[in-house]
Amino acid sequence: MRIITINLNGIRSAASKGFYEWLAQQDADIVCLQELKAQAADMTGQMLDPHGYHGYFHYAEKRGYSGVGIYSREQPQQVIAGLGIAEFDVEGRYICADFNDISVVSVYLPSGSSGEDRQTVKFKFMVAFLPHLKRLIDSGREVLICGDWNIAHKEIDLKNWRGNKKNSGFLPEERAWLTRLFDEIGFVDVFRQIHPELEAYTWWSNRGQAWAKDVGWRIDYQIATPKIAACARAASIYKAQRFSDHAPLIVDYSTSSASKAIPPPASHR
Repeated sequence: MRIITINLNGIRSAASKGFYEWLAQQDADIVCLQELKAQAADMTGQMLDPHGYHGYFHYAEKRGYSGVGIYSREQPQQVIAGLGIAEFDVEGRYICADFNDISVVSVYLPSGSSGEDRQTVKFKFMVAFLPHLKRLIDSGREVLICGDWNIAHKEIDLKNWRGNKKNSGFLPEERAWLTRLFDEIGFVDVFRQIHPELEAYTWWSNRGQAWAKDVGWRIDYQIATPKIAACARAASIYKAQRFSDHAPLIVDYSTSSASKAIPPPASHR
């Protein structure tokens, strides 16, 4: 089973850069999208249902802003758009698809980099989201949460960590929140489980030749319950083409060692 997560920084922009042609070659079973920057009326048929996929979306009310989505080969039994918290749901930051006994989430945490007001919103989201994550893991279902968390967890997760200790995305409170998610609640950072010492990034600023110099941040994650995480066999960050200021994070999971909750890979259908 191959799962991809990517912040598109605009679905229309990514489409113009060849995203769908690339996606058609990936044989992915589930694709989680963030930062659609589109409403339903802006979506083309290709964006709504790429060949071989069913598409599900949670749009922001504000035009050209936020929004998340999930593409899946199998139709889920249930799709939940939003957390049920109005102040966050208007920004289109959460969608969950249930397949048998596994829930797959696409999430886009707020960024606090534009100023104190948005950092306050980010902290409020984190406070509200943590008990929701605990409820997910306590439900007994297997859970895989993909998305742009806008937090680099440890020093290895961003190139210039020394210069960012007081900046949004690497604040001590944010990093401690992720540590609670892993150490207390029990989720697993799948990429870091497979590559414990690899310096690799998923986002690069558009300033200062960050991409060319590989001065990046690892802020896009696949975070899973332990049983699903144990099935991960390979994890990579795709950088041969650029569809966005983020790179796709690709993880392959072995369905032979997983429970029947995981949909079989496309090649087996």
